[in-house]
Amino acid sequence: MTAPMRYQTILYGVAGPVARVTLNRPERLNSFNAAMHAELRDALGRVAADGARVLVLTGAGRGFCAGQDLGERQAAPDGRRPDLGESIERNYRPLVLALTAMPVPTIAAVNGVAAGAGASIALACDLVVAAKSASFIQAFSRLGLVPDSGATWFLPRLVGSARALGLALLGERLPAEQAAAWGLIWRCVEDTEFEATIERMAAELAAAPTRGLVRTREAMRAAATQTLEAQLDLERDFQRELGHTADYAEGVAAFAEKRAPRFTGR
Repeated sequence: MTAPMRYQTILYGVAGPVARVTLNRPERLNSFNAAMHAELRDALGRVAADGARVLVLTGAGRGFCAGQDLGERQAAPDGRRPDLGESIERNYRPLVLALTAMPVPTIAAVNGVAAGAGASIALACDLVVAAKSASFIQAFSRLGLVPDSGATWFLPRLVGSARALGLALLGERLPAEQAAAWGLIWRCVEDTEFEATIERMAAELAAAPTRGLVRTREAMRAAATQTLEAQLDLERDFQRELGHTADYAEGVAAFAEKRAPRFTGR
């Protein structure tokens, strides 16, 4: 039997139905290196197996995630530069796809700056809640690069093409309060209320019919590229599936009996 991976750059724990992953390189604003990518992929694969019904992703210290650690992007002694496309293919692409396909609802608890790929990782989660002191920065233009890790997909869908392009070209800091007003994130809360808000939201999602919530996420994302007719077909198919679940039976029974439902995700 393979021993569990020992984490050096993240913290992982499950308390009851809530899994929490904390990016833990605070001295580097939790920027990504190769070890963090490997450990985060491993942790995401454990969430459902460990019995969690919701995932909270956050950062240690004063930042959420500053994106790629550029210290790993130095040229080789012979002058050859690293293949950035290979890094995306090996690390960022599978990470974003894993987050968007998690079998449980996900919350990005943005406690500080989310820059570059760090902002994309947050936007890959189902709900993004940010402390008022947090901010979002598309820093790629300052390096002569294009936004990556899904940023060019997430941004125009969330805030429209004009704002998306402005954020990408100018690389300006977007305060959390403005991000919420623009619809980039779900909510901005006072720093003093941040942790309590995250705990309350995680508990609410964990007590919900999580299978139905995941299908809801899938339906919402599918709508971006489907016709109305295709979306109606998808809704029909999901309702057919969910109508045979234990959670649906429990929800109907609880309503009839005027009591709180006890959902299990099955």
